[in-house]
Amino acid sequence: MPFDESERGGTPVPMGSCETVNTTTRILIAGITALLAVLPAAPPRGWAEEPAAPSRVLETAAIAPGEKLTVGRCVEIALQNSPNILVASHTVDATRNRVGQASSAYYPQISLTGSYTKGNTFLAWPSNTVSPLQDTYGWSAMLTQNIVDFGRTEAQVSMRRKDLIATREDFRDATGQIVFNVKRSYYSFLWAAKSRDVLKETVALFEKKLYLAREFYEAGERSRFDVTTADVELTNARLELVRAENVLRMARVTLDNAMGVPDAPEYEIEDTLVFRKYPVTFEEARDRAFLNRPDIRSTVARREAAEDALSIARKGNFPTLSGSANFSRTSADYPPERDIWNVGLTLTIPFFSGFLTTHQVGEAKENLNVNKAKEETIRQNVILTVQQAYIKLMEAEERLGLAELTVKQAQENYDLALGRYEEGVGIALEETNALVSLSKARLNVITALADYKIAEAELQRAMGE
Repeated sequence: MPFDESERGGTPVPMGSCETVNTTTRILIAGITALLAVLPAAPPRGWAEEPAAPSRVLETAAIAPGEKLTVGRCVEIALQNSPNILVASHTVDATRNRVGQASSAYYPQISLTGSYTKGNTFLAWPSNTVSPLQDTYGWSAMLTQNIVDFGRTEAQVSMRRKDLIATREDFRDATGQIVFNVKRSYYSFLWAAKSRDVLKETVALFEKKLYLAREFYEAGERSRFDVTTADVELTNARLELVRAENVLRMARVTLDNAMGVPDAPEYEIEDTLVFRKYPVTFEEARDRAFLNRPDIRSTVARREAAEDALSIARKGNFPTLSGSANFSRTSADYPPERDIWNVGLTLTIPFFSGFLTTHQVGEAKENLNVNKAKEETIRQNVILTVQQAYIKLMEAEERLGLAELTVKQAQENYDLALGRYEEGVGIALEETNALVSLSKARLNVITALADYKIAEAELQRAMGE
């Protein structure tokens, strides 16, 4: 039978026996590894990560020159262009990866190591000499598995999932704020455009008045005072028109900025400044806000995450049990052939850590109290914002009804005053006052309509819709 001489000149070992031992060792290591992999408790149902959301890339949405934009189209452009949406989206993705990091403790940890050394060693008694230089090759594979940690890993995963819920609600909140900003800018732009149009009509009416005053003056029916007065009134009306044009330009710049397109080409917007009653009561709005508001949901999730953090801190004094298996080969020849393996269990019992766990529990309790206080603050703020938006909506509706009635009255009054002036029986001041009243009444209707639409958007924002 062939024999294998030991490197140190020991007793010869039969080759067949060596092969049998190596095979048995490999089978044993494989069996232990498989056993460690199934020892820990299975992760709780629903622990697996959810599919990742599609990555967002900030791409500027194009506006065609002369395009007629609706409020929905403006919102779409803003959501595509806003860097705040990109920030919120990446924050959600980062938090999702933290869930994966926490979940990694459920899996076995496997590492592979390779090594090479060259050197000598001191040989003690009886020779007291230094060995000659020699090469040493080695590689090893190690597996460790957490078996029992008294719920630490489960609590970590739960805490990170609550953080993920919070960041998703923060994303909704950022989206809602962008939508509101666009709607407010959109209706403000419509208000500015319609106000400019009213002032244009007012200028045209004052031009007509100046024309009539000159005709009457040339016919000897009116004094020069009427002409100069009409001229001054026309100049003042043109001054108001210049201001309105500037307000319109500012409103356009604001809408461009809200859409994230500061260099947008010329475009038109659809006229949706018409009254449609928003069918909601205060009680319905309040209940919908508590149900849908993303800041409430985010705060609740963070409070629950703080509760999980407190649970983790309280487990700091609990023992942990883990298993490990190691298999390595090393020798002075390459490839190494000498097998070394071990398998075992490790029980770690915290004994004293300088009151670290005590202070960690205290910190976690205070953080939980902070989150509870924030949650109550948010709930109170929700009631306030809903009340304010609802009051603005009701006030705008009442003003609109009165303003529309005033327009009818002012129009009738102006027609009478103009007729009297054209017939030569009315005075210029009477016609001027009627014209100014009509212009203000029309502007009040436009303002009330815009305020109603903005209040409606604000109420929707307050309700988290």
